[in-house]
Amino acid sequence: MTSSNDYGFRPATTPSGASVQRRRHIGDRQTTARRLLFAGAAEAAYDPDLDIDWDAAPGPTKNWLPPERISLYGSRLWERLSPEQRRELGKHELVSMLSVGIYAQSMLSMLMFRDVIESRDPVDDHTRFTLASIHDESRNSTMYSRLINATGLPPYRLPAPLRALTKLTLWIPDGPAVLGFRLLIEEMAAQLLRDLTADPDVQPHLRQLALLHAASSARHIEAARAELLRAIDSRGPIRAALHRWVLSAVVAVAYAALVHPAVYRSVGIHPLAGAASAVTSGAYRRNARAATATVREFLRETHRPPGISGVCSITNRRAVR
Repeated sequence: MTSSNDYGFRPATTPSGASVQRRRHIGDRQTTARRLLFAGAAEAAYDPDLDIDWDAAPGPTKNWLPPERISLYGSRLWERLSPEQRRELGKHELVSMLSVGIYAQSMLSMLMFRDVIESRDPVDDHTRFTLASIHDESRNSTMYSRLINATGLPPYRLPAPLRALTKLTLWIPDGPAVLGFRLLIEEMAAQLLRDLTADPDVQPHLRQLALLHAASSARHIEAARAELLRAIDSRGPIRAALHRWVLSAVVAVAYAALVHPAVYRSVGIHPLAGAASAVTSGAYRRNARAATATVREFLRETHRPPGISGVCSITNRRAVR
């Protein structure tokens, strides 16, 4: 069985470096929320506006993304690029990823606000943790936008079809598909940012952002996993199958949506040529599989509902083949 370690990505860890526990048994909802609220209390003092020196000039020779994380890495087009062009492409791809991250986290916040409104008890620990999570998502989006400003580039808007889909966010049925989407977003962001905290060759702004992001991601991932298992166990086989296919489709396109084809214009490459070269490169396939590997492994280990992880794996392989 292929794991995320095979692609150079490390398993999820807590801010202290301990591994995130994949619980076989689902704990009490309120107890879990209360514990995670206390765990996050010490991080409340983190302020991305103050803890990152946004006025500092970016390092002219520092990477905005590690070369191996850039979509064209190892392709023929990559070999034609100068070191300066590779850094420029990495900067544009980072801005594209951060822009998608802002959209995705805004969608998550909308769905979590819906949970608060529909909650039977708006003053319990679970609701308070949901509100705290919305605050964390807003803080992360603030960091993303600040970093985009630091690059000096404008953000990349989602392609029109995806923008249209975002307007239907609140129409998404509650249940495993929504919770799986949340887990996918949290896991992908954690995987993409985790190793950057110790990379001396990337921009210091990005390293500090990755460090602050890690402070909340472990809590969000644990909560999302627990909620997903509860939601799956509470559905019948037919409803679970419908959510399974929706989640499979999201997993299939998630990584592909991170890099806007227009980024290739920054180094004189036509968007279609750049996108075609990227999706056929070995590095792109490795990164795409690694970015979603922890979600697929988690679903495979739980076997809830049967077959969901297999469908996700097959669909994702087709998307990055």
